[in-house]
Amino acid sequence: MFDSVTADSAATRATERRGTADLRPISPIVPGFLAGAAMLVALWPYTGAIMPGTWTFVAFLAIIVASGAGSLGRVIFRRLRAGIRDLLALAVQVIITIMACTALLASDTAFLGLIPTRLSGQLIAVRMQQAIDEIAGGVAPIAASAGLATAVGVLFAGVTILVDQLLAHRQILLTVLLTSVIGVLPMLVSFGSLNIAWFLMQAVMILIMLRFGARHDASAPRRTSALAATIAGATAIAVTLLVTPMLPMGAALSGTGPTLTVRADLRLGDDLRRPESVEALTLVTSGTAPPYLRLATLSRFDGEIWRPDRTDLQPLGEGFGERDWGEAIETTERRVSIRVLNVSSDRLPVPYAPERVTGIDGDWQAMPAGRTVISETENAAGADYTVRTATAAPTLEQIRRAPASDLGRALPRTVNLPPVIADTARSVTAEADTDYDRLIALQDWFRGEFTYSLDAPVDEGFDGTGADAVATFLDKRTGYCVHFAGAFALMAQALDMPVRIVVGYLPGTATDQRRDDDIVYSVSSDQLHSWPEVHFDGIGWVPFEPTATLGVPTAFLSETSAGGSGDGPDAPTPTTAPTTAPSDVPTGGPDRLDEQSIGDQQLQTLNPLPVVLVALGALLLALLPALVRGGTRMLRISRARRGDAMAAWQEVRDTMADLGLPLHAADTARVRARYVVAERGADADAMQQLVEAVEHRSYAPTASADDDLSVPLRGVLTALERSVDGHRRVTARLLPASLWRRAASLRGRVQEA
Repeated sequence: MFDSVTADSAATRATERRGTADLRPISPIVPGFLAGAAMLVALWPYTGAIMPGTWTFVAFLAIIVASGAGSLGRVIFRRLRAGIRDLLALAVQVIITIMACTALLASDTAFLGLIPTRLSGQLIAVRMQQAIDEIAGGVAPIAASAGLATAVGVLFAGVTILVDQLLAHRQILLTVLLTSVIGVLPMLVSFGSLNIAWFLMQAVMILIMLRFGARHDASAPRRTSALAATIAGATAIAVTLLVTPMLPMGAALSGTGPTLTVRADLRLGDDLRRPESVEALTLVTSGTAPPYLRLATLSRFDGEIWRPDRTDLQPLGEGFGERDWGEAIETTERRVSIRVLNVSSDRLPVPYAPERVTGIDGDWQAMPAGRTVISETENAAGADYTVRTATAAPTLEQIRRAPASDLGRALPRTVNLPPVIADTARSVTAEADTDYDRLIALQDWFRGEFTYSLDAPVDEGFDGTGADAVATFLDKRTGYCVHFAGAFALMAQALDMPVRIVVGYLPGTATDQRRDDDIVYSVSSDQLHSWPEVHFDGIGWVPFEPTATLGVPTAFLSETSAGGSGDGPDAPTPTTAPTTAPSDVPTGGPDRLDEQSIGDQQLQTLNPLPVVLVALGALLLALLPALVRGGTRMLRISRARRGDAMAAWQEVRDTMADLGLPLHAADTARVRARYVVAERGADADAMQQLVEAVEHRSYAPTASADDDLSVPLRGVLTALERSVDGHRRVTARLLPASLWRRAASLRGRVQEA
């Protein structure tokens, strides 16, 4: 006579028939949990490359949905053969992720808001192309947009699926490589400083993934030293913290002290408000005074931000093209030697207007339209080079006769500006007769009616160059160079003049050092600056200096007062650039520290949004096992209510596994029932009712009545949970062992939790 056997014993025999290769089965939800956590960590660095916006919400949900869908698919099909199970789980994961992305990104064009249509695909494709254009032509941090939200959401959804599948198939090294590349990519592309905190989090995540791989690798040691694992992990994290700052992107390059990372944008406020100042570069010049140095030109304005120009590039050795002025305009030539110290940038600081750059190696390219130098692979740090320049030096009469135009090649124009900008521009320039005089009137108005302040824009909430910020600046009449340059540029555009903004450095201050017979000038990090340029027909781009208290305003001498054209680069010819002749106001260097550097005494602060998202995502993923296990219990109790004895007995078995109670594959239903009653205090009548239902279901020739088994089942489950301490109950809820341990499997006994 055969003893009564339990349902899990039958499951054990079925497992034995399928084979014994999988000695360490993977829980269906663990790969999804790890994939979600790894991708949330990889998401953090993108908050430094993209400005805050809806893209963070989209990416966060895409990661959670994609990783959760992978776990759900494996749970649903866990009883099928491996190949079919993996294929169906992947199909479920892809379908759910696509529907979620459609609901987030193109719900208006989707069927029922979830099922993508042809129009949905076209909309997403258009936004993806917009994102590519914004990334190609933008600078970090890039302004958030619908296109970027689409691109980031789709990217992280797809990569999360890939990472989830790699983890499910134990491809740990590929997973580590992929998540590390995804995380470090924005730091490489934006050429920004390294995020040490992210590297620390990534190191911890890598250790967790490696541990997961080792626990589910048949060739791995069955027992490992906790002390050895702890030492290895601590060593890896310590090496990360020590080595990361030594990498080329984050090192202090030439000299000592912190390195300044310079971007080609107008977000200079944080840099100017730094409490410390570092020497950015030094230069010597054959001219009488040090020049302004330019990094980038920006002429594309979208209503919120000025973007760097995107024009044709050519090898630096081919020069910058023809001069913009004719023989009637006098030319001033000079040489400037520059040594970059504590600056990290993909652009070389050069004076206007460069014609030839020598002494520089690497893949540098010239942008003739903006007269700037850029590279996709090189770093300006440590560069030592010489620039030969030539600038137009028209007389006052010549520039007054020249209209502010660009021979019909219209620059991008701004629409829908606040009326106050155009109205103020017309009011200030009402008495001027020429374009040049109108610009001089604007320059004098800004320098005479406004005050320089780094704090006021932050306190008043208009620290930017958007149209609304400019309107507020015109009302408050206080700000720093970004606000002066942005307002001047928009007002010049309102007067139908081609204008652009330059980002670079103010001229340096003289030191007591010399290079040969030339004075060495020092340029500090707090001399970052921006100024506008306007194009004049037959003369080219002419810079202006509207920023109050900085430099000397642009001015040209009359033919009668110039005393001739001069002869040589040092002759007293008219200037075509803001100068730094002595004045009664600070012009740069140490004297400006009190005014520019103190600010709000803050360095760039940590963006809390990614930390919150990572915390919320980690919490959700941490609760995922409990949610899945809770759902399974509810389903089984519901089936037990309809008389399903096997569902009730499976729940008893899994609850014992979760609580770490001993389970033996050879135990009969009655043997296990005696243990639960005697050792765990379960009600004998309730246990007897469950055992009789299981035996009847397994051996009786006819089906039993559909008695409600939920009441005795709940009583037994309650007794089991009360028989252990609170710590084990919490562990059973949060980390249910039954989800990834096969009770009474090949080893004959599930080890205690």
